[in-house]
Amino acid sequence: MSTPTEDKLKGNWNELKGKLKQKYGELTDDDLTYAEGKEDEMYGKLQQKLGKTKDQVRDIVEDVRSSFNKEKEAH
Repeated sequence: MSTPTEDKLKGNWNELKGKLKQKYGELTDDDLTYAEGKEDEMYGKLQQKLGKTKDQVRDIVEDVRSSFNKEKEAH
């Protein structure tokens, strides 16, 4: 069963990937490959690449998702 954050991610993941790559230029499509049931694996890759904790990576993704949604609502 997926969490609310995972559900929110799935819907706009391709657009969010672009925003994350803009913010963190060292990230690649491979780093940001989202597969259902493999979220922890993706977060682990991001942790290693960015040198952040899992919670920090989740916060980064949530912040980008939140600002992305605000941008969409403004248009």
